[in-house]
Amino acid sequence: MTDDLLGRRQSALAPSYELFYDDPIEIVRGKGVHLYDANGKEYLDCYNNVASVGHSHPRVVEALTRQASTLNTHTRYLHHSVVDLAERLEVKLGGDLSSAFFVCTGSEANDLAVRIARNVTGHNGVIVNDHSYHGNSTLIDQLSLSHRRPGDRVPDWIGVAEAPNTYRGTHTGGGAGVHYAGDVRRAGIRLRDSGVGVAAFLVDSTWDANGFLNAPKDYLSLAARHVRDLGGLVIADEVQAGYCRTGETWWGFEDYDIVPDIVTLGKPMGAGHPVAAVITTPEIARSFAEADSYFNTFGGNPVSCEVALAVIDVIDDEQLLDNVDIVGAVLRDGLEQLSRTHDIIGTIHGKGLFWGVELVGDRETKEPMSESRVNGIVSDLCDHGVLTGTNGPHHNIIKIRPPLVFSEADASQALEALDGALVRFAQENGNCS
Repeated sequence: MTDDLLGRRQSALAPSYELFYDDPIEIVRGKGVHLYDANGKEYLDCYNNVASVGHSHPRVVEALTRQASTLNTHTRYLHHSVVDLAERLEVKLGGDLSSAFFVCTGSEANDLAVRIARNVTGHNGVIVNDHSYHGNSTLIDQLSLSHRRPGDRVPDWIGVAEAPNTYRGTHTGGGAGVHYAGDVRRAGIRLRDSGVGVAAFLVDSTWDANGFLNAPKDYLSLAARHVRDLGGLVIADEVQAGYCRTGETWWGFEDYDIVPDIVTLGKPMGAGHPVAAVITTPEIARSFAEADSYFNTFGGNPVSCEVALAVIDVIDDEQLLDNVDIVGAVLRDGLEQLSRTHDIIGTIHGKGLFWGVELVGDRETKEPMSESRVNGIVSDLCDHGVLTGTNGPHHNIIKIRPPLVFSEADASQALEALDGALVRFAQENGNCS
């Protein structure tokens, strides 16, 4: 059955579509932190942050079906759901971030955020970190440098600042925050001097495509100051970092003591249902409205908003932020122990329920393990019932990013499976890249 489906897929879908794992699996249902294949095999899901409060959460399903059976329309009629959701997000964000736009995906959110910044500032240039990923619209794909191939030209309106990688970046010691923030300033000055100016610094505070970086604590506050001095706005891409993912706080940017001018939200908002948002200040929203208009047929529809409201209720009622802190500490301690046991672990990146295990062929030189070998380990984990992924500029980082309902027992299972996969790798290949 799976082979037949694979053949049909290859015929029916564009070749751009990719599949995970050496032997693709046919997933037919999900519940909580588990996915199940067509043969009934259970997998511990350590990858899918989209299902933020777990697969098929009954409260989310009930909200979706209840509203879908009652009304679904757009925002040009009055309805409570979109206003309720905007008010709930305003409370979670605090401060002056209180004007909402609703869209369907994180890509749309980032696209709109850049459009707002350009209109409000009168500038065109956007600064991003190297190897960034922010989405797949035409505009945002250009700002997603992780998509670039060697030799690809970066448009003149994009300023590229080195990601704050304190493991394998150009600065790994004291003063790293000043160093990397200075690179944001230098990128902005180049944009200013070229005539395009600085509209925004678009930043994901997990640096997901870089393998999840633990940036110096002063990096973003210093970078934000440089950007604003150049007349630009700070856009916090919270599609990965938001909704309690990194623990301690609801939003990733709060780890770095900044208040963005614009915040974008996506994946986890609907626990699998497509809903996303742009939140900014009333002043910026008014300025944009005077210069441009915006309408989204599906953004802010009652079904999506009721789903998003249910997700917030579940996070609050089930105390999932506390759970992220507790289970995240178990993962941190376990991963640190594994790094002492396995020489192929170069370093551990991460926080909360988002971790990157960077694999190397040599700890001294930090030579990245080859992509094929890392994929082999990830496929071995899949074979043993644990789903993970890979990322990073060298494709040598195992990504662990489970739903927020992940338990201490789930964390222990994941750690035991990773230990087993690394032991088997060493037995079969030795500690080489």
